[in-house]
Amino acid sequence: MKKVGVAILGLGVVGGGTYRILTEHREFYQTTQSLDINVECVLEQNEERLKELGVPEELVAHNIAEVACNPDVNIVVECIGGVSVARDYVLDVLYGGKTVVTSNKELIAKYYHELERTAKRHSAGLYFEASCVGGVPIIRTLLDGVQSNKIVSMMGIINGTTNFILTKMTEEGTSYAEALQEAQKLGYAEADPDADVEGFDAAYKLSVLSSLAFHTKIPYTKVLREGITGITPEDISHGKALGYRLKLLAISKQSEEGIEVRVHPAFVKKDHPLASVSGSYNAVFLTGDSLGDLMLYGKGAGDLPTGSAVVSDILYAASRTEPRYSTFKNNANPEKEIKFVSDFASSYYMRLSVNDRTGVLSKIAAIFGKNNISILELLQTPDAEGATLVLVTHETHEAAIKNAVAKLNASDIAKVEAVLRVVS
Repeated sequence: MKKVGVAILGLGVVGGGTYRILTEHREFYQTTQSLDINVECVLEQNEERLKELGVPEELVAHNIAEVACNPDVNIVVECIGGVSVARDYVLDVLYGGKTVVTSNKELIAKYYHELERTAKRHSAGLYFEASCVGGVPIIRTLLDGVQSNKIVSMMGIINGTTNFILTKMTEEGTSYAEALQEAQKLGYAEADPDADVEGFDAAYKLSVLSSLAFHTKIPYTKVLREGITGITPEDISHGKALGYRLKLLAISKQSEEGIEVRVHPAFVKKDHPLASVSGSYNAVFLTGDSLGDLMLYGKGAGDLPTGSAVVSDILYAASRTEPRYSTFKNNANPEKEIKFVSDFASSYYMRLSVNDRTGVLSKIAAIFGKNNISILELLQTPDAEGATLVLVTHETHEAAIKNAVAKLNASDIAKVEAVLRVVS
């Protein structure tokens, strides 16, 4: 039986879950995987956390040098988070030839090229299933499940915090501020929620997943990113009346025109599989050229779900005779021949305040017509100062919508209050 020593850096939510799974399932892995996975040491300064998890004092390392120089450690699990300290620690152990498993999506999105280069030079592995979509095995699926396909598109709900907030707003009619406050009370959102609600977390994940899916480097800086802080119950309610549900979507596509990668709120039809993904759950909808459509669904966060993904990587790395590396040129920047699409096609939801007088609709239609925009659905409700007009367009282009919005706002007939993309 192969013996494998593991060190864990950080015993927070994910690190703690990983420690629990490894210690509780040691005999199970011996029986089912013929692997004796033993936690040799942990690096954690919080004594209360160490006591809570029952970590023996002799397993506690006091600095990264103790971990890097420990001859019994084969695999190091990084669960610290952030990028500065985590990057330094990961590089230290990779230089020593130790394989790294990490749950740190920001670290991989920003420094994957540097970390993998170091891993290759020192014959070490680098694995990061837990960095994207929690316990959902999306990375293993891309690498080992659908590798016979050219992935045409990928669309998903990959941030549990924002999905919880939008679910509360949709199902209970709460405001964004109220839903965020509840998410913070339950531990779904940080005290500073910007990484989640402004779309950074999802953009990092989409960068990693798109690079793997399309076999080319997709920097996170190329991801169009919009958050959910401006979403109102009014727009969610109008969307529901039209048969849509609002989600923060991560979308990537590749075609002859190039690659598009974007994170933003979008309405999806209520009968689409992603529309029913609620609370803190995540899902990814893949389309392959041979496979067709496939959806993976599960818990996107939490100690045991994400710890499960970490341990999956540990077992995967321990069972390999050679490390596995990326299938593309993993540099800081994309290849020169790669084109990124910014003027992508989509349908759009638009809410306008209009003067309720004769000829308004025809003038709006004229502006749309000049921009090759046609209307698919229309709702009109009177109010004290005029009327609210809600419409959904047929598929058009981003540039056309932006031009039409500018023309409408410059006119005396309407003010555009909200624009959201619609996934057909």
